[in-house]
Amino acid sequence: MENSLITHYRGYAIAPSVHRLPDGCFSSNLTLRRSDIRSDSTSYDFYSLEYFGTEEAALRYSDGWAREWIDTRG
Repeated sequence: MENSLITHYRGYAIAPSVHRLPDGCFSSNLTLRRSDIRSDSTSYDFYSLEYFGTEEAALRYSDGWAREWIDTRG
């Protein structure tokens, strides 16, 4: 199962996603993309940030983690 919802925050497209593991837990994953006028698009992929019992919790975590990463690194 794969689920993704793209939002935008401070110049980045945030695409949190989850996948269900064999034990029933959900792994929170994330792709960040930034387009800069001076350069090509930059993409960052993060896998298995944390594990959760529900898909919704994993998506919320990925989204929050992305915003914190953007705020601290720009």
